[in-house]
Amino acid sequence: MTNQENLQREVDQYVSRTPRSRDLQANAEKYLPGGSSRGTAFFGPYPHFIERGEGHYMIDADGNKILDFMINATSLILGHAHPDIVAALQEQAAKGTAFTGPTEAQVRLAKILTERIPSMDTVRFTNSGTEGTLMSIRAARAFTGKHKIAKFEGGYHGSHEYVAVSVHPPLEKLDPAGPTPIPEHPGMPPSVLEDVIVLPYNDLEWCERVLRENKDDLACLIMEPVVSSFGYLPAQKEFLQGLRDITTELDIILIFDEVQSLRIASGGAQETLGVTPDMTSLGKIIGGGMAVGAFGGRQDLMDLLNPTDGATIAHAGTFNANPMTMVAGEVAMNHLTPEVLDRMNALGEELRAKLRAVFDEFEVAAQVTGIGSLFGIHFTEEEIVDYRNVIRADSQMRQALFTGLLNEGILLQTGTAGALNTLTTESEIDALVDTTRRVVQRVR
Repeated sequence: MTNQENLQREVDQYVSRTPRSRDLQANAEKYLPGGSSRGTAFFGPYPHFIERGEGHYMIDADGNKILDFMINATSLILGHAHPDIVAALQEQAAKGTAFTGPTEAQVRLAKILTERIPSMDTVRFTNSGTEGTLMSIRAARAFTGKHKIAKFEGGYHGSHEYVAVSVHPPLEKLDPAGPTPIPEHPGMPPSVLEDVIVLPYNDLEWCERVLRENKDDLACLIMEPVVSSFGYLPAQKEFLQGLRDITTELDIILIFDEVQSLRIASGGAQETLGVTPDMTSLGKIIGGGMAVGAFGGRQDLMDLLNPTDGATIAHAGTFNANPMTMVAGEVAMNHLTPEVLDRMNALGEELRAKLRAVFDEFEVAAQVTGIGSLFGIHFTEEEIVDYRNVIRADSQMRQALFTGLLNEGILLQTGTAGALNTLTTESEIDALVDTTRRVVQRVR
């Protein structure tokens, strides 16, 4: 069978297992564009609708029990409906879900984050990682008096305008000579593209040349030290340290987007990789399953938001630091001791090794990336070092594996990446590996 035939067979099986979700999708399309409010929740031919979550599992509208390695885009690090988080939310809901004044809960969570994360002297909360990266960039511009930003080709930092550049450019639009600003959406103002410099990941020589050429206009460089859209690829340490040295020399604010990578250590990827940025943006796990974002950094940068001193930058948000999110986040972070994180990371290393062995067993060209409790699968012979390696991989094989795993009750991200949680054991690791072996055997 061809790759397309194998994929269609898996899709047909999925449709036969999910008639209720198919009906719910048809109804949803009457009221929501494409039946959805979230791009990452959609996949073809239609997504499964979820009824409830239980620990490491979800149960969909058709009663299918699904071992969940997507865990809401890595955010549910304690699994679904953790009893301690449920209890904290119930207690807070009885007191009130949001107030116009601050609560002690935000101070407790802020203390945890600033004590753990090397770059954070102080922190502010938002309701999404998108807002966290937006405010980090705003602070960098205000502090430096410069207006341009630099980012990496293929890097995702949320949905605001200045980071929606060269995020998912198709292969045919890429300049063979190197990265260029490519709009993510039609109708983007030309001025946005003029103010965004796009760089190749893990190429220090190229980055240094471009950063030096633009140093007088560059306010900041924003990057993921572990790139989520590359299957959680960690930056090469020499590359990361080189960027730190160059940006320090040129007075360019270095911003780490650790919305997803914070989970690899108490202090995030910056602790593990040994490089401290000027600012850090957060989200996902710090909210304990509730909507959340945050940004923080050096005292002099964060003082721009200090209302007791006139606040150079205004920062509002009706639900910023709402007590429901703060109490859930506090519970989650208190559960994530170094011992718990080390155990998850060791399981992640074991999983990546076992997945590589499966692909070697069937002589399938594949790369398994990741760090700590994060992993990604790419069907290519190329070593993954940047966006272009990722986009050249076999997308039909990726879709076939995603759908085949879902048919057997295991959910990954549509990009065949995923994350462990504190409930993951050898049993769940082996279930994913054994199921991958079966699916690869029939779709390769």
